Amino acid sequence: MKPYRDMTPEERHHEYAAVKAHYDELKALNLKLDMSRGKPGRDQLNAVSDILNVLTLEDCTSGSMDVRNYGNLAGILEARSMWADILGCQPSEIFVGGSASLQLMYDLVAKGMDFGLLHSEKPWNKVEGRKWLCPAPGYDRHFRITELFGFELITVKMTPEGPDMDAVEELVKDPKVKGIWCVPKYSNPDGIIYSDEVIRRMANLKPAAPDFAIMWDNAYCIHEFDGDFVPFDDILTLCREAGNPDMIYEFASTSKVTFPGAGISCMACSEANQAYLQKLIGVQIISYDKVNQLRHAKYLQNREHALEIMKRHAAILKPRFASVLNWLEKEIRPAGIGRWETPKGGYFVSLFTDPGLAKRTVALTKEAGVVLTGAGATYPYGKDPDDSNIRIAPSLPPTSELEQAMEVLCTALKLAALEKMGE
Repeated sequence: MKPYRDMTPEERHHEYAAVKAHYDELKALNLKLDMSRGKPGRDQLNAVSDILNVLTLEDCTSGSMDVRNYGNLAGILEARSMWADILGCQPSEIFVGGSASLQLMYDLVAKGMDFGLLHSEKPWNKVEGRKWLCPAPGYDRHFRITELFGFELITVKMTPEGPDMDAVEELVKDPKVKGIWCVPKYSNPDGIIYSDEVIRRMANLKPAAPDFAIMWDNAYCIHEFDGDFVPFDDILTLCREAGNPDMIYEFASTSKVTFPGAGISCMACSEANQAYLQKLIGVQIISYDKVNQLRHAKYLQNREHALEIMKRHAAILKPRFASVLNWLEKEIRPAGIGRWETPKGGYFVSLFTDPGLAKRTVALTKEAGVVLTGAGATYPYGKDPDDSNIRIAPSLPPTSELEQAMEVLCTALKLAALEKMGE
């Protein structure tokens, strides 16, 4: 096949007729498939359901504490130690939360709004024209948190090595810029691992705002599905060595390790930040679910053992990602109407169509019974300036449904491209 832009008008006309006929055939199947979110599939959940068997009545203690009772706000030592080993920091720098790290992120921004953070001159709700940096494409739920609290969202372009640090270093000279969202490993959705240089420059930022917060969402820290584990430096240590010990807040969870709806999360930050924040958190909650903390600590144990468990997920996910990439290589690359990364971990494939095609492609895909993440969702305010990015989430559908969904997506993109070229 020739690239579409190299076809003659007559060739494009014949191609359009063939693609449209195939699209109509797919639409007639009345499919109802969902690839809108990065949910683990049932087979992944089944693969780790032995976690339900690790606790007995005799096991419900942490030291002298009965984990079924009140107390221990920051989390039991076993869970704090487990997270510290996974992230490379100290147990004293760990706060253990419930099933969603997003809740901890929301809560931190809310506390900044109501009370300010450790070094705030005043609560953020008193800062007129407050701003937040949003590397994009990025995670829509991050952006929605800071949008909800009235921050102006500033888009920072993602590069193959992470956020454009020249832009970040310039933007943080504004004291109204209060933070940045980061997914440093297998970024959502591009699957990029921040380079050592980007991480070093991030840790060495000199923002004008004394309470500037790096929200370091290390959601996919142990989530390889193709190849060996890629180690990462402890960002808390790097910031401390750079003279910025209180600038970093790191988050992680077991959402894609055990059960998304019944896991544990953590927030890692300096001991000074822990002391400040725990005084505030202690007013709203006595403790999170310590039974579940102990269950996860016994099941995952440490980084080495957690990585062994993650191989179960990798065996399931690798062929699904291969299916997505095979369809794109077979159908989209010859047509010359898109590009994408080839991730080795994480939960998404980030497809960049030719400009102006994403919304139409997602709409056509939905008409044919396949739901994708909304076009534009990976950018602040849901507005992709190029109307180009589509986030593909291969994990939830069974392989047979995934094949159907990708056939629909590729056909829809080809149809949208030919429509835009005048056919």
